[in-house]
Amino acid sequence: MPKTEAELFAFLADLGIEVSTLRHPPLFTVADSQALRGEIAGGHTKNLFLKDKKDNFFLVSVGEEAVVDLKQIHHVIGAAGRVSFGKPEMLMELLGVVPGAVTVFGVINDTAGRVKVVLDQELMDHAIINAHPLTNEATTSIAAADLVKFVEATGHDAVILKVTA
Repeated sequence: MPKTEAELFAFLADLGIEVSTLRHPPLFTVADSQALRGEIAGGHTKNLFLKDKKDNFFLVSVGEEAVVDLKQIHHVIGAAGRVSFGKPEMLMELLGVVPGAVTVFGVINDTAGRVKVVLDQELMDHAIINAHPLTNEATTSIAAADLVKFVEATGHDAVILKVTA
């Protein structure tokens, strides 16, 4: 079973990471979140769950306004050839979330380490990063350095690359 939002928050607390969370109606797209957000400071994420032809999986987290060239991103992230979006079944199996709720926090569920985490350099220039806490019914704000600490505590490398065009 995937971890719950409460289990995520307990994991963060055990790491000494402070976050703040704002509840809202379900958000499925960047446009939805922009329309409903209000003023939450920091960088807001757009997350891409990708796979290559060798069934390597990638979670790419970029700023909400970022433009990503899906025909070229494989060169940047180290994929074996062009990438496509991962199927919803694999998204649930590996990250424990459904489409519309993809989040960097999902790596807490990837205990086998099958997903490579790529954080866009431009996104990480923000002091605060905002992402869904395993549900698209809330937004959690975390310090950029603490996001890296979280990713690494899950057994993943926090690869920071210039992904955006």
